[in-house]
Amino acid sequence: MKLWAHKHFTVRSLFASLSIVAILACLNLTSFVHAQTDTKTLITVYDRNTESSFLTDKKTIGEALKDNGIELDIRDSVEPSRDDELIAPDYQVNIYRARPVFVIDGSTRVKIMTPYQVPERIAKDAGITIYPEDATRLLPSGDFIGDGAGLQMSIDRAVPLTLDLYSKKTLIRTQGDTVGEMLKEKGIVLGVNGRVSVPETTPIVSGMEVRVWQEGKQTVTLDEATPFTSERIFDADREVGYKVVSTVGVPGVRANTYEIEVKDGVEISRTKIASIVTKEPVKQIEVVGIKNRPGALTHSKGAQMWTDSKGVVHRETYYDLNMSRVMQSCGQGGFYEVRVDGVKVDRDGYVIIAANYSRYPKCSITETSVGPAKVYDTGGFAANHPDGFDLATDWSRADGI
Repeated sequence: MKLWAHKHFTVRSLFASLSIVAILACLNLTSFVHAQTDTKTLITVYDRNTESSFLTDKKTIGEALKDNGIELDIRDSVEPSRDDELIAPDYQVNIYRARPVFVIDGSTRVKIMTPYQVPERIAKDAGITIYPEDATRLLPSGDFIGDGAGLQMSIDRAVPLTLDLYSKKTLIRTQGDTVGEMLKEKGIVLGVNGRVSVPETTPIVSGMEVRVWQEGKQTVTLDEATPFTSERIFDADREVGYKVVSTVGVPGVRANTYEIEVKDGVEISRTKIASIVTKEPVKQIEVVGIKNRPGALTHSKGAQMWTDSKGVVHRETYYDLNMSRVMQSCGQGGFYEVRVDGVKVDRDGYVIIAANYSRYPKCSITETSVGPAKVYDTGGFAANHPDGFDLATDWSRADGI
């Protein structure tokens, strides 16, 4: 009976030991996986209706794809770019494969390899400029063997001419066959007092000039460009000094209505009576890095000695004042903003600093430990520290001003 009890105890001990070993193994494996994940980047790839994921320790997207056996043609399009550095923990990568397209532009015929589906991008790859009035058609090729391509893009060119509309000359293009069709295409209504320099049945010819006016007082609506605004996005994964335009700004269009008076075909007065936006401008998006470099000035440091790339030693300090008056100079018009790290920057993203004007003239650009800077101000410190910089920040009051 004692012998059985001893054996039973031994079996239980064995199971307990194995359980502990298994738990420890799981913990070690979990730690190993976490360690691997912490040092690698997760890449999810979308390529020709397939999705795949992998971990990588490569520096760029292109290197990561190559290391994982994903081959790219030089004409394939990759978003984000294959040259983008891997600085975030995970990425979604889209691959658009290049395929042959046969482009027909009048007597010009060219076959290209392109990943794009949009006519404007296909034309750009072919080295061809197309205009908004040009008509394009994308169709499957009727002669794959002869064309050597499965897709064909044809371009029907609009005819260029000069339109003198109420004494304002503009180079336009039209698909109309006659002057009357051109006027209808452009939305120009002559009305009772409307006049045109040639009969409306006149055929459109490249390079011709057509003049339109109205006798007496009338209203006219013109599309005029409106400026776009800019937005700056601060990226904490990018180092200070990094700046890329991710979305290019595009001016909008505003339809301005004027009352004009014309006598004998000559405009003698013009008054704006209405204005509406017909196309909103596209905001320009700029990505700016704010990841502090090693040795950057911080609120807690207060002051430091910092050496720039040329070996010049600067005493860096900071101050926190309303910069509206100071920022009236250097073309800023009083504009400035506070970065996420509390550093004040101008419209172009330059750090606002005070410096010795005799060494660093007003509006000149220099470098600081927190990024490229522009001189807007000076102070008494400059006498004792001729190479010193006083950085404008929001570190003391933290009021966003």
